[in-house]
Amino acid sequence: MFFIFCTTLLAQKVVNPQDKKAVLDLMEAQENAWNEGDLDRFMLGYWQNEALVFVGRTGPTYGYANTLARYRKGYPDKEAMGTLSFDLIHFQQWDASTLQLIGKFTLIRTKDQPTGYFTLLFRKIEGQWKIVSDHTS
Repeated sequence: MFFIFCTTLLAQKVVNPQDKKAVLDLMEAQENAWNEGDLDRFMLGYWQNEALVFVGRTGPTYGYANTLARYRKGYPDKEAMGTLSFDLIHFQQWDASTLQLIGKFTLIRTKDQPTGYFTLLFRKIEGQWKIVSDHTS
């Protein structure tokens, strides 16, 4: 059992600084787009594919178009969107094309301040990091 645990730890790679910067830039671009009320630009961080999966409190949503529609329904205007900030807690690079990020979001609106956590799985697709799986609670 100890051997399996140690092997698993060793299999996890140190995050490549260039890959981490690319993901940090993507997250900053998403935060800025959200805070400007631009969902289309916010969604540029996601993989534009039907295999994209977003898991929220109501369960999974499959596909880019469905995920965008879910965001539009839940956040129909700038007031509903509020001001978003991310606290990026933990990066884990599994291989040259797969990176996981755990973080916390805070949304400041006039009537409330929802907060929660997310786990994002990024894949390097055609030279660009994209979110392929998002679990937010």
